Amino acid sequence: MSIPQEGGGPIEDPGQLVEYLAAGCKPRARWRIGTEHEKFGFLTDTHAPLPYDGPRSIRALFEGLSARFGWTPVREGAAIIGLTRNGANISLEPGGQFELSGAPLADLHATRAELENHLAEVAELAGPMGVGFMGIGAAPVWRHDEMPMMPKGRYRLMTDYMGRVGTHGTQMMYRTCTVQVNLDFDSEADMVLKMRVALALQPVATALFASSPFFEGRPNGHRSWRSRIWRSLDDARTGMLPFAFEPGFGFDRYVDWVLDVPMYFVYREGRYINALGQSFRDFLKGRLPALPGEVPTLSDWADHLTTVFPEARLKRYIEMRGADAGPLGNLVALPAFWTGLIYDADALGAAWEIARGWDAETREGLRVAASEAGLAGSAGGVSLRDVAARVLDLSRAGLVARGLGEEVHLAPLQAIIASGRTRADDLLAAYAGDWGGDIGRVYEACRL
Repeated sequence: MSIPQEGGGPIEDPGQLVEYLAAGCKPRARWRIGTEHEKFGFLTDTHAPLPYDGPRSIRALFEGLSARFGWTPVREGAAIIGLTRNGANISLEPGGQFELSGAPLADLHATRAELENHLAEVAELAGPMGVGFMGIGAAPVWRHDEMPMMPKGRYRLMTDYMGRVGTHGTQMMYRTCTVQVNLDFDSEADMVLKMRVALALQPVATALFASSPFFEGRPNGHRSWRSRIWRSLDDARTGMLPFAFEPGFGFDRYVDWVLDVPMYFVYREGRYINALGQSFRDFLKGRLPALPGEVPTLSDWADHLTTVFPEARLKRYIEMRGADAGPLGNLVALPAFWTGLIYDADALGAAWEIARGWDAETREGLRVAASEAGLAGSAGGVSLRDVAARVLDLSRAGLVARGLGEEVHLAPLQAIIASGRTRADDLLAAYAGDWGGDIGRVYEACRL
């Protein structure tokens, strides 16, 4: 989840909404790789979720990271809710999931170094506290009433709303973790092609990175329960965006969709004002019930863009959102997979040739199949394992063409394709075998 955005001053013309997104266009020489990952903190002696306050807590970790490693605190009121340093930030998901939003970096080797450094800094402080972190797509044991709530105003608003518009919204907020990569585009046409490839192939990423086969202490019948959760969250703001594959798709059409997504809040002077279910279109006309007579700023628009959750999200870059969190190798393999596909023109074109004939029913069917069966899934005559093997070859070729030796970061995915076994499959086999049905073994098995 995002911290308050800084987009600009008052919106005087609706065209500024499109211009805001179009301002993300940048030449290839300025394209970067931004990697974000979430992880669950837990107390190593009790396996309880890491609380916000206390001697062994998120607050204590934030204070330690600030004092020892030069991170600058971000506060909401008196509470530390995040940290910033050199273009990166650490933030909190609603249930205390610890998120690193990395700096925009030039290559995947720098991404690996950033992730290793972050995990080392956190471990240096967490270890003596008796705190551990695990990389997995969904909390394997904890129930909703066990989860702490972070001291962020937007989460208090969202929690109530999620309970009214879907069946799995609070599960997403409090008990899931993901890894994603943010990548650039150079023009509207380039954005359109990349969004289409990103959306169509998100089920492939979901299948390859599936690592959430447990929930509330037992197997849940899915390889990616995190992905299953997203399918019953809030239809108004999630999904595969069928309109992105229609003729004429571009910045304008995406803006139209976002304008029709009900609002959550407006951020003013350090506090979140309840605008649940209200319309940004009304806001543009000064008719927002929460702030009558006031018109939005571009910062409000930037905030509203963070409250839509499609499988690939457009901001001033494109976010790939379909993967479960996992071990360090997977945290680097995810940006490697998409960078190879998206940043090489030949790989991008070939990936679109694979997916362009799929209709909306097939794309949605693959999304469902990926969450349920991982690489063994299929829909509309399309095998996820077969497509994954083809696009992984394209990704590798795209990375080789960059000439930086980045293809080494695809090794975990190549092993998955060769065996046909995802991390979820391995966890389930361990649970049924060596663990003897003891779900408590998952904490060490998935420890970062």
